[in-house]
Amino acid sequence: MQGYANPLAFRRLADRVLPWTLAGLAALLPVGLYLALVQAPPDYQQGDAARIMYVHVPAAWMALFTYTLLALLSAVAWIWRHLLAEVAARAAAPIGAAFTAVALLSGSIWGKPMWGTWWVWDARLTSVLILFFLYLGYMALHDAFEDPARGARAASILALVGAVNLPIIKFSVDWWNTLHQPASIMRLDGPTIAPSMLWPLFVMLLVFKLLFVSVWLLRIRAHLAERRLQGLRAMGARGVAATAG
Repeated sequence: MQGYANPLAFRRLADRVLPWTLAGLAALLPVGLYLALVQAPPDYQQGDAARIMYVHVPAAWMALFTYTLLALLSAVAWIWRHLLAEVAARAAAPIGAAFTAVALLSGSIWGKPMWGTWWVWDARLTSVLILFFLYLGYMALHDAFEDPARGARAASILALVGAVNLPIIKFSVDWWNTLHQPASIMRLDGPTIAPSMLWPLFVMLLVFKLLFVSVWLLRIRAHLAERRLQGLRAMGARGVAATAG
């Protein structure tokens, strides 16, 4: 596993993958927006207000996906002291926080005409809000120590503990009586959404995934460059100190 922690090997991989993800994002984004805003029919109950789901649902899915990835990378970094896993987890956290914020904001905008209020403290909304705070806590804890290694380990432990919230978010609409609608896509008996609305939703989900991968790779490259620069500065400082001594 340590062989994959080589920053040079990662940069070569990122250089090959990134053009494809950016090209796919540029090609699919206008297609997804057209399908969601023009071609998909309005909901028979909610009308055109339901079109916000083409942003809300992919953002919520990506918020959960990113935290799952964050927890897995944190486990690898904490157990095997895998440098690239720690950098990748740190790079993913702000993206996941942004997805969670978009899910909360779009959900509030959607909830106002449907529920008559911007916010209710039901299980699904509250658990997603906790997820947002977990992202913020991870980022804050990572930079709370003078020793970066201690900060990374503390943040990894928080990410692993916070993973308990993921099944709570998923099954909250089944375990408790909430205003939030139950699952309509990931169901044992199949989706309850019409294909004319389901396919645009899948396209937008793919758009969000390509956006995540593109931004994630760019952030990892930036973090690795920052670490390399810090290492060069430290070597230069030691060289100056040795010369002065």
